[in-house]
Amino acid sequence: MYLSRFLSLHALWVTVSSMMQHYPSVWGHYDVCKTQIYTEEGKVWDYMACQPEARDMIKYVKVTLDPPDITCGDPPETFCAMGNPYMCNNECDASTQELAHPPELMFDLEGRHPSTFWQSTTWKEYPKPLHVNITLSWNKTIELTDNIVITFESGRPDQMILEKSLDYGRTWQPYQYYATDCLDAFHMDPKSVRDLSQQTVLEIICTEEYSTGYMTNSKIIHFEIKDRFAFFAGPRLHNMASLYGQLDTTKKLRDFFTITDLRIRLLRPATGEIYVDEQHLARYFYAISDIRVYGRCKCNLHATGCKEENKRLLCECEHNTTGPDCGKCKKNYQGRPWSPGSYLPIPKGTANICIPSISSIGTNVCDNELLHCQNGGTCINNVRCQCPPAYTGILCEKLKCERDPGGCSHNSGRGAISHGSLLLLTALVGLCVC
Repeated sequence: MYLSRFLSLHALWVTVSSMMQHYPSVWGHYDVCKTQIYTEEGKVWDYMACQPEARDMIKYVKVTLDPPDITCGDPPETFCAMGNPYMCNNECDASTQELAHPPELMFDLEGRHPSTFWQSTTWKEYPKPLHVNITLSWNKTIELTDNIVITFESGRPDQMILEKSLDYGRTWQPYQYYATDCLDAFHMDPKSVRDLSQQTVLEIICTEEYSTGYMTNSKIIHFEIKDRFAFFAGPRLHNMASLYGQLDTTKKLRDFFTITDLRIRLLRPATGEIYVDEQHLARYFYAISDIRVYGRCKCNLHATGCKEENKRLLCECEHNTTGPDCGKCKKNYQGRPWSPGSYLPIPKGTANICIPSISSIGTNVCDNELLHCQNGGTCINNVRCQCPPAYTGILCEKLKCERDPGGCSHNSGRGAISHGSLLLLTALVGLCVC
């Protein structure tokens, strides 16, 4: 009996492990900004690139509709059932909760039956186009980590454009075009992400893959983030080192997956046919039950935390950086130009911490975090290092014998500085005369 239980548990574990291998976390590293390590001089901080965990970004979004009065229900109107476009006895009424379809229902918890959804007015002014812009704003730079998914309850639109902004909505660029006929709608040949490659991954395409009409199993539109990652990391995203390397060295690729805002431009509702039935215009409208956007706060690899403060997301910056995106050095830590962290070398990356300014050296020479006295030196009130007899320098980083005409002998203690402090000391010594 115990053996059979063991074998069952083992089989379950193998199955779960296999599933986890097939679906790894896309961004599974860089979750620590610094750690203490022990060297010959004692404990020192070892810094590394770091980033927040990916999360459901819809929780923090602000939605805007244009035109603002495009939501159905004011005044009340009837519309046709989606499954049967000639059964037109459904009602949208903004003054009655059970019959209202406000924008926030695009973002509520799904799983209820019937589904809750936002709905536009019907196409009663045909042939005037039924155009709607749905803008999603975060007031924060976001790095996308998973597919954008939009679920329609009205049939997927015949024509739609997904757009992105990197400057808080001041300018917009297309992300992807969607149409039942790409050539007719946008003068573009139809393509899918599968037609792309590493060399063409940034190409803006028009796809006909997500633009069928009223079929009940055809509600979802994707913008494929993971399929684009897969060109570098492999089909199961196992080779993340390759993706990190590309993101680190190719700014256009990194910016492609970075946004501050998204805009869904609905240009033509699902008709299900070549022509529009002008006798039953109440069957044409837009309805969205769910939008999913997963990503992380962009913190330039200088933070693992991102908090909401005054309805705005802010990075909890480390590495002596500051700003909403950790995009600059703190006051008194501008000893070299600010730089983002780097994913390379794998797996820790490079922190590129901000170091003290020349003007702050006199008041904060050493501490127990960034500027650690070397070679057994003791930090005295943060203003100086008390060095052992054989050493000198701001942080006891130099051998006294280096100043002697004969230089240092082989056993003078050369090389006692830890590798983790060498880069910082080099920068400081280059800035100061000791």
